[in-house]
Order: sequence, then C-alpha cells, then structure tokens
Amino acid sequence: MKSLESWGRYPRVEQHTRPLVWRTDSLPRPDGTVLPHGLGRSYGDSCLNEGGTLLLTSGLDRLISFDAGTGVVRCEAGVTLDTLLRLAAPRGWFLPVTPGTKFVTVGGAIANDVHGKNHHRGGTFGRYVRRFELLRSDGSRRVCAPDENPDWYGATIGGLGLTGLVTWAEVQLKPISNPYVLQETVPFENLDGFLDVARASEADYEFTMAWVDCLAVGKNVGRGLLYRGNFAPPQFDGLPLKKSHLSHGSGLAVPMDMPAFCLNRLSVSAFNWLYYHRQNGKPKQRLTHYDPFFYPLDAIYGWNRIYGKRGFLQFQCVVPYSTARDALREILERSSRGGLPSFLSVLKTFGDIPSPGWMSFPRQGVTLAMDFANRGEKTWRLVEELDRLTREAGGAVYPAKDARMSPESFAAYFPRRAEFSGYIDPAFSSSFWRRVNPVTLPFSLESERGPTASQPQSLLAIR
Repeated sequence: MKSLESWGRYPRVEQHTRPLVWRTDSLPRPDGTVLPHGLGRSYGDSCLNEGGTLLLTSGLDRLISFDAGTGVVRCEAGVTLDTLLRLAAPRGWFLPVTPGTKFVTVGGAIANDVHGKNHHRGGTFGRYVRRFELLRSDGSRRVCAPDENPDWYGATIGGLGLTGLVTWAEVQLKPISNPYVLQETVPFENLDGFLDVARASEADYEFTMAWVDCLAVGKNVGRGLLYRGNFAPPQFDGLPLKKSHLSHGSGLAVPMDMPAFCLNRLSVSAFNWLYYHRQNGKPKQRLTHYDPFFYPLDAIYGWNRIYGKRGFLQFQCVVPYSTARDALREILERSSRGGLPSFLSVLKTFGDIPSPGWMSFPRQGVTLAMDFANRGEKTWRLVEELDRLTREAGGAVYPAKDARMSPESFAAYFPRRAEFSGYIDPAFSSSFWRRVNPVTLPFSLESERGPTASQPQSLLAIR
C-alpha cells in the first residue's frame, strides 16, 4: 500500500494503486473496492479510497480526434485540460468551462462537473460533454449521451467517479478570436457592494469572480476586488504569444513545506490590506493572456505547500440569493472571530442554468470558497460550523473541496443521492462516499435493464 493525499493534503490514507494503460483493457480486479484517480486535485477525500485501490488514469492520455472546424474533441479520460488548451487555443478554440486550474483530467472534470468564472453564462463542464464511454466492473461498456443511456449520463456527470470508469469523452469547445482577455478590476466595499457589481456585470461580461478580504470587519465585511472580463475581439489578433503562457507558467515553486506560523492573522491581514488598497479605489482595465486570468495559481508549482505538512481545508459553499447577504456575512464573521483567517477567499455567482448531472454542486446563488490552514480540531470545528450555517441558509457544500461534511448535511444538499446510489458500480467506492453514507445505501446489481432501488446492500459489504 501507498500513503497518498489529495491536493489539500488532508487526509493522508493508505491505499493500493493500479495504473491504467489502454482504454480497451478490462478493469483490474483487486481485492476491495476501486476508484478512478486522475491528478488528485480534489481538495478532500473524494479522490481517495482508504484501504482500497486507486485506478490511475494518467496513462489514458491520448487524443483520439479533433475537428478544427467544429471544435469537437474526443480524448481519453486521462488527458488534462492543459493538453486540450495546447491543442485548441492556437487553433481558435477554448474550453467552454474551466476551473481555476488546468491541471485536472477530463475524467476528473466530468466526475466533479467542474464550474468556472462563467457559470451565469455557460453553466457547468458537463453541459458540453457530448458523449462518453462508461466501463463497469462487470465488463460492460455503455456509450452515454443526452439521447443515449441518458440516466447513466446524468448519474456519471458529477458522480464523483463512482458509477464506473470513463474511458473516453467527447467535448464541444468554444470559439475564440485570440488567446487574450480584456479584464477589468473593480473594488467593492462590502458584501452589498459585491452583490450589486456582480449582478450588474453579468449582462456584459462572460467571466466574473472576486477576491474577498476575509478579515475585514464592521461595515467593510466582505470587501474585495471583482475581476470581470471577455475574450478580446479580433482586432487583437496577431499579438505574439509568450512561451511561458504555453507551459506551467513563470517557473516559480514553493521549495518546501512552509512553517505553520507563516500564515497567521497578522500576516494575512497585512497581505489583504495591501492587496485591496493597491487598486487605489478605482477600476482598472488591461489586456491579459488567458493563462494568468484563468489559472493564476498554476504559475506557482506546489502552492499547496504554503500551508505546511498538515495541509489545509477548503470550504466552498453556495447559498441562494434570498439568503446570501445574511448567510455569507455570518460565515465571514464567524471565520474572522474563530481566529483562523482564510489565506484565499473567492466569491462568484452561479446562474440558473441547470446541470445535466444529478449530483452536481452548482445551483443559482452565490458561492464562497475559503482556504484554512489545518490546525486540527480548531479548524474542524470551524468548518463544521460553516457547514451548519450553509445548511440553514438552504445552500450546499462542494464535495470536490470537502473533507469534513456530515452525513446529515450531504443528505440535505443532494436530494437525488438515493436515486444516484442505485447507479454506483458495486466495485467502486471512495473515502468521501463512505464518510457521508456511513450506514446503508441502496446499491444494485448490474443488469441490462439498469439498476433498481429495491436491492439494498450494506456499505460494509462492499468496502
């Protein structure tokens, strides 16, 4: 067994690994359960399978076809978003939806139905997945699409890798004139200011997100900087591409695990004050390459080491607009009072565009993501308190970023979980799924007719 961790570095668990090489191969049959694993960029335990086996998909990294006229690409599940960008961007195409890192696999993007800065316009990644092949542990293979095995399509998108192995996928890209973004940075003084400028920006800007000062107090709770932008029009064509934009970034790296005392209230407060006030209270416009606009943290290799050996917990929630102002203010104030400052806090808005995935996280409202250095019980109590506030506000927490969500919260956040559980492959499981479903779930046996909800199976029996 190997000791492995997620990007948040908590938890660290023992599990076997089995590399996958060919998409035409049968699934290996190790003892215990299996789980597909790409680059491990989930922050909690949804990409871990303690005591079981991870099926490493990095070997499934082949491009199968690309139509430069329509922007349709077919690739294996282990292909990264970075690889797709290297192929597509110079040819006038871009990812229709992208998370804050390009170092995730296509299979991982499907499993977590990732979202980005344009949810109010584009929805989630799953909306652009035209079809994929799903390999089950009984050896069966299904091509899944909105009009072909649509139930398996809906269960697998956002299904956390539990319905089987996605071997290949076909994705519709979006056209761009050039690789540049016209970006504007707008300061706002508090949560009300964010809500006003974010909603006003949605009509004219495809991409919006905000950095928020988690330690601002009083009338300034929730102050920050909104970044909004659109891809540049054709008159900017022909500007030279810098080589660094087609690689990892600047080559910066965190060379070692940082000492825990480096991230404290004083250091974070000083950084936040300087970062906010460098704008001088005025909007600023500039032309930027897509890389620093969409993937600023990718420029720093191993940035998760900033939090030290114990890692960090990210808390990402979404709450409806009807409760957003009060709920987010309470979450920010509770975090500040708890003496555990979030080193990076981000606000975005989600539109009313439904995802095809039954278990997808995004829903209309405001989403807040906060990174907390892991200080043990103190951090866990804070995250559990924020979980409670989210639940009371009628919101949800993102499984891909979670390491502490309670079973009660999971049941409240994902009302289709019972229906979804009937599509889980009996050989597949994860540390996350066992944590939020600790007793009994309605698993079913595979059949040509699909699953039924009348075949319960003890969770302990499939570990």
